[in-house]
Amino acid sequence: MSFSRSVQTPRVRVREVFPGLDLGKWPTGKLNSLTDVPGVLVHTESVQTDQSINTGLTTILFRKDWAKYACFAGVFSFNGCGEMTGTHWINETGLLTSPIVLTGTGSVGDAYRGILEYCYQHYRNEDGDMGLFLFPCVAETYDGYLNDPSRFAVTPQLVTRGIEKATADRVPEGNTGGGTGMICHRSKGGTGSSSRLVEGFDVSGNSTTYTVGVLVQANYGSAENLHIGGIPVGKIIKAQNAGPAKTTEETHGGPRKDGSIIIIVATDAPLLPVQLQRLAKRATVGLGKVGGYGANTSGDIFLAFSTAAHIPFPEISMNPAAPKAVNPYTPSPQAVEMSDNDTITGIFEAVADAAEEAIYNSMFMAESMIGQKSRSVEALDISQVKEIVQKRLDIN
Repeated sequence: MSFSRSVQTPRVRVREVFPGLDLGKWPTGKLNSLTDVPGVLVHTESVQTDQSINTGLTTILFRKDWAKYACFAGVFSFNGCGEMTGTHWINETGLLTSPIVLTGTGSVGDAYRGILEYCYQHYRNEDGDMGLFLFPCVAETYDGYLNDPSRFAVTPQLVTRGIEKATADRVPEGNTGGGTGMICHRSKGGTGSSSRLVEGFDVSGNSTTYTVGVLVQANYGSAENLHIGGIPVGKIIKAQNAGPAKTTEETHGGPRKDGSIIIIVATDAPLLPVQLQRLAKRATVGLGKVGGYGANTSGDIFLAFSTAAHIPFPEISMNPAAPKAVNPYTPSPQAVEMSDNDTITGIFEAVADAAEEAIYNSMFMAESMIGQKSRSVEALDISQVKEIVQKRLDIN
């Protein structure tokens, strides 16, 4: 089979292939994307200068004025063979104070520097110091099978550009952003997104709708473990191909270990940090439905944040004579809202369902790719998958 860096056959999202597939009881947002959560902005940028370079970065802003107001966040590590910087501070304070950048393993340092460079360019105080107190949040999955990480193609300048260009448009999926060179269940993977709407009440008792959005950078899993709609698609494909002679593993040796997945969850529901930790855990349910087991060598790290609370971002000056905005020795309460724990099961379900669909979208939208050393990874055969699933579920 021949591969190209851009397959001519259009790729489509999972709902376009299976309009009748059961992906949970909660409706999607307008875009069915992380950016359905009001205020959340995303930019993806791929770097592909030659066949050896297949990488990029995905930039997520929890709000446009992120440098003025922080938000509550929580982190869950399903398996820790990976990196998400800044999580110690998130666990300590419950606050997300940085843009989130997803990229390849070898680009974590440059992405970290890029966030800092942006802050030094835009947020120096009157003393010339960068007054924001933040630890950049950068997460990775390894793209070194299709991409040559020694080329260090992601630069700090791309990160600052990603922060500047982030929009509320639907997140591009497949071979894009940090997911450009990623592999999922041994087919081409990458970036995927989905959202859900959950009816509820505000603090005054008025009816309202809360949005839950998920973005994944999918780079994990064995071929045999792939499930779609509960159907063991991976095993069936292997049987139909008679133990395929031209899998990625056998043709080019294949990746030597299972990869990783980063899942970012956003919501506008008023949740406290400990509730957001619980929310991040529920992404594991969606991952498990698709066939993720949290392999020993997989970095499965999930972050959830809520845009509901606007926590003022304290500015710091190195000048001892500068006035302090707050006195660290004088406790000063802030009023925040929280959801009743007994009422958030629907949001838990929404996260799991959106995570499942986001992973499907990352694969259904991804295109076959030839990478460094002429290594090739084939996109999921949508026609074959459609025949398998429709036959067994009797859906359109």
